Amino acid sequence: MENEISVVDAKDHSRYEAHDAEGNLMGFVDYRLYPGVITFIHAETLPDYRGHGVAGRIATKSLDDARALGLRVKPACPFYQSFLEEHTEYADLVKHHEQDAQ
Repeated sequence: MENEISVVDAKDHSRYEAHDAEGNLMGFVDYRLYPGVITFIHAETLPDYRGHGVAGRIATKSLDDARALGLRVKPACPFYQSFLEEHTEYADLVKHHEQDAQ
């Protein structure tokens, strides 16, 4: 099933969406975009698609896009907090409180 997952930035809805080969929504993450910062608010995988790496694919695509756009990341969603702890290759993107004060 992993090969059938496509992830797109649905900018009109301020969320990244994962779809299967038939175009069915598999999962999403809502975000808010601020100048220089993207905040990931809520990630959800629909029940029929859980356990197939959907959320991880969404996270990878959204974080790769954030890096390409030069955005800092604020992980307000528990899934993103855990994902970023496990995937340290994205640590440079995380917006820390001490950086907010600068």
